[in-house]
Amino acid sequence: MGIVEEAHNVRIVGVEGNNNNNSNNNQIVLLAHGFGTDQSVWKHLVPHLIEEYRVILYDNMGAGTTNPDYYDFERYSTLQGFVYDLLAILEELQVQSCIFVGHSLSAMVGVIASISHPHLFSKLILLSASPRFLNDTDYYGGFHQEDLTQLFDGIRSNYKAWCSGFAPLVVGGDMDSVAVQEFSRTLFNMRPDIALSLAQTIFQFDMREFLSLVTVPCHIIQSTKDLAVPVVVAEYMQQKLGGKSIVEVMPTEGHLPQLSSPDIVIPVLLNHIRHNISS
Repeated sequence: MGIVEEAHNVRIVGVEGNNNNNSNNNQIVLLAHGFGTDQSVWKHLVPHLIEEYRVILYDNMGAGTTNPDYYDFERYSTLQGFVYDLLAILEELQVQSCIFVGHSLSAMVGVIASISHPHLFSKLILLSASPRFLNDTDYYGGFHQEDLTQLFDGIRSNYKAWCSGFAPLVVGGDMDSVAVQEFSRTLFNMRPDIALSLAQTIFQFDMREFLSLVTVPCHIIQSTKDLAVPVVVAEYMQQKLGGKSIVEVMPTEGHLPQLSSPDIVIPVLLNHIRHNISS
């Protein structure tokens, strides 16, 4: 295992294939998680993929499963640090092309990576994606600046208490639900100063100007009700993306529907993984 693979806990499961040669580009599905989670967020999807695909999973730097000593606050002050990590993983594994499935933060990481390296991605499947969380003139991202200030202050003052309040709001359930408990666990596993750094990077980025540069087909998948990403954001992305794109709004609630509503979300994801956008 290479240095990059080890640092990101890269795991490869599923059908055997000559990964170095990769004659069938669509044989590889790469799953990338969002803020506050780790690769375990895909646990309901992976069993449905492994008989058809080679599946690559990894943890973003800063996740509770990674070594906090490897977290470079300057590198990850922008999305580009995560883009470099993704490209390094693909290079180390000698992946020539993959179907990229990215959730939240990682959805936008895949979008940016595809601009400079479109050949590495046959398509992007973007779950709960947003190019900007902060409202702006003629743009509704879902958050005012004072909302974000309160969020950052909450992380600073009492991280455990903040996790307990944030998890049910984001997942869209009560504290007794399995999905909320799972998200609470992975969120609380993060070191508080790293969680604050990541939250500031994510909630204050603005990727809108890059959308028109994307040429890889994009499948945008969104919950009907998501505290973090309003449905209008998915529609905005479809209008602004440079290449082919499609939006599917699911009858689900919450920002992590792959955890909270797997019975609905998994068939949707499988459909988009298996089928391309019709021309």
